[in-house]
Amino acid sequence: MNKELYFDNAATTAVDERVVEAMKPYFSMTYGNPGSMHTLGLEAKEALDSARVMLARFLNCSDEEVIFTGSGTESINMAIKGAALALQKKGKHIITQKTEHPAVLETCEYLEKQGFEVTYLDVDVYGFVSLEKLKEVMRLDTILVSIMYANNEIGTVQPIKEIAEVCKENKVLFHTDACQAAGYLDMDVKNLGIDYLSMNGSKLYGPKGVGILYVKSGRPLSPLIHGGGQEYGKRSGTENVPLIVGLAKAVEIADGEREREVARLTEMRDYLIRELLKRIPKSLLNGHPTKRLPNNVNVTFLNVEGETLLLELDQYGICASTGSACTSKTLEPSHVILALGRPYEVAHGSLRFSLGRYTTKEGIDKLLGILPETVEKYRMLSPVHLQESQI
Repeated sequence: MNKELYFDNAATTAVDERVVEAMKPYFSMTYGNPGSMHTLGLEAKEALDSARVMLARFLNCSDEEVIFTGSGTESINMAIKGAALALQKKGKHIITQKTEHPAVLETCEYLEKQGFEVTYLDVDVYGFVSLEKLKEVMRLDTILVSIMYANNEIGTVQPIKEIAEVCKENKVLFHTDACQAAGYLDMDVKNLGIDYLSMNGSKLYGPKGVGILYVKSGRPLSPLIHGGGQEYGKRSGTENVPLIVGLAKAVEIADGEREREVARLTEMRDYLIRELLKRIPKSLLNGHPTKRLPNNVNVTFLNVEGETLLLELDQYGICASTGSACTSKTLEPSHVILALGRPYEVAHGSLRFSLGRYTTKEGIDKLLGILPETVEKYRMLSPVHLQESQI
């Protein structure tokens, strides 16, 4: 696979070779259980502790506030369900937004079946929540707000610090899904004012199957997994040391290269957006033009289906997506694009190109050399003939 033609880094990233090297010893050499008292176990525990220290430094928190999980989805479930169960005597009202990842939305839907009440905030045409509306829906029995840092489909970056301040003023706890934001945006939890934060390794050139949940000291959390009492009693189960080591190494690399990489990706992102809108008539950018992730490009091509374009691009070795990889098996249009106020037909024609560490200007130019003709080819066969003025 040609990595420069891989435009689906929001779904997952290639594991950096430096990360692979860091993990190798912990699969078959230093393979002990970090809970064991012999030398192999103590060596594994030392690696676990070192990884936790590194990640705590990255988030600007204490070691005990970092909990290792099996994925970003688990971290999200753990935060929302764990906080809800711990706080249900105080209240059962939760606030989120309509453009969240399914890990948040389906967790909230589950809690509604358990007697909780959830308010799903609308977003504006760019995907932003309204701070005034958030204040308006706050209640005395509101216990938790969960708003993602940066949207996985359209890249819109929410005003997280301001949202956290609204929550603090109302004595409501705040969780954010930062899986897409890590490596690109400020992750200082003290500066941001966050109570719970979820992130994972597979968006950071680290391994899949590992994530973390930041839990601010003193914040309540009922464990979802019981057993051996690992992770300070919050998440039982033998820690996956190789993957945790890999996550820490991936974060270390991403943090060290962040400033340079953000600048490089932003320049390529803006070039791709500009050229797509110029070369392909009847195309629309989804999300905010500038207040978006540096690697995210989400464009709607009117009068053509996104799935058809993806299959054609794949024939040229180009990987992209129509939205979240977690919902790629359904033919339903993106709930995120629909929430922006776009019609059903428009949502079906949206493609997401997420750039990454191995994306090059040459790779983007190859995409630009293929996509315009592909769109035109399938528009000629389409029974839909919307005009931009109809949107």
